[in-house]
Amino acid sequence: MAKTSSVEFVQQVREEAKKITWPSRKEVMISTVMVMIMVALASVFFLIVDAILKWGIDKLLLGL
Repeated sequence: MAKTSSVEFVQQVREEAKKITWPSRKEVMISTVMVMIMVALASVFFLIVDAILKWGIDKLLLGL
């Protein structure tokens, strides 16, 4: 494996850093809203599944 000097390493890091593209404000906002919607949907889904499982276990174990 070839060794690189500290100076070469810093140069390579700077070159790679120039390739970074940051998302626009609009893209960040859209992504944030999408994540919040998906979290809300997942929360409702797991709430319903939990309620169904609780009902089933109550019926099975307690005979209610």
